[in-house]
Amino acid sequence: MKKILVIQTASIGDVILATALVENLHRIFPQSSIDFLTKKGNESLFTGHPFLHHVIIWNKQSEKYKSLLRILFQVRQTKYDLVINIQRFFLTGLFTIFSGASETRGFSKNPLSFLYTKRMSHLIGNGIHEVTRNQELIRDFSTSHMINPRMYPSAADEAAVSQFSNGNYYTISPASLWFTKQYPVDKWIELVSSLPREAPVYLLGAMGDQQLCDKIIAAADRQTLTSLAGKLTFLQSAALMKKARMNFTNDSAPMHLASAVNAPVTAIYCSTVPEFGFGPLSDFSHIVQTSEPLACRPCSLHGCRSCPEKHFRCATGIRIEQLMEQA
Repeated sequence: MKKILVIQTASIGDVILATALVENLHRIFPQSSIDFLTKKGNESLFTGHPFLHHVIIWNKQSEKYKSLLRILFQVRQTKYDLVINIQRFFLTGLFTIFSGASETRGFSKNPLSFLYTKRMSHLIGNGIHEVTRNQELIRDFSTSHMINPRMYPSAADEAAVSQFSNGNYYTISPASLWFTKQYPVDKWIELVSSLPREAPVYLLGAMGDQQLCDKIIAAADRQTLTSLAGKLTFLQSAALMKKARMNFTNDSAPMHLASAVNAPVTAIYCSTVPEFGFGPLSDFSHIVQTSEPLACRPCSLHGCRSCPEKHFRCATGIRIEQLMEQA
């Protein structure tokens, strides 16, 4: 293979998990040129990535179809030998078949997959990790052991967080895109107040998470608590997480970011379950969830805007003591 394109335009967490495929492709085809197609906003994950030749950015928000046409022709002109589409939606299938690549691969859930040269089933709920499901797309090239996702914070990223990354400290990523995947704010406040008093605690997140972080800071009785929401890039956050005593996250992108730098992580599962196959992969990782058997859990694959049963016991039933066991 001379030229390979990997397509994953979904959320940040899905893109991070897709880097395991990049790692394996580079191992199998070390002389190949590997490109990655993702949506605008995810590209900074790949700054300085040693195994990627080019990152193609699809602006799905403000110029979705204009950008789509530009990329269609760009992909066609590049003349890829192999295109692997991890995404399961129509437009990414269009990228795949329009590429003209001699070999195209993806999941059968994509409506255009019948035009691929190879397609695989994508089954959720059988306990198989998403990384393993993705690797099935190239299983005939390699039967290697599990390869984890990986991010590459630079020396500059390490320097940017050096003022925070000394000694024993904790990070908390309290936000999630979905209400039912987010541990309640009063529970985060309780955790912050329970962690060792002398240890710094850093709240991580995007610009839009500042209000949530400010609410935690205002209510928590703690001097060593700092919000870095919106102040760090993905790779800077990863560099900070890598040296933390523990990183507390929801079942969301920061959990995968921790896995991609093999940082210690405690992942809190509220409405979703690890059996979906999106759990943490760090050597030192823990999953915390309610011990109460709930007939309503899981209520969905990705989470909901509100608790369908109005009680949210999948979250409120998780005790702080369960988290402190990992701290």
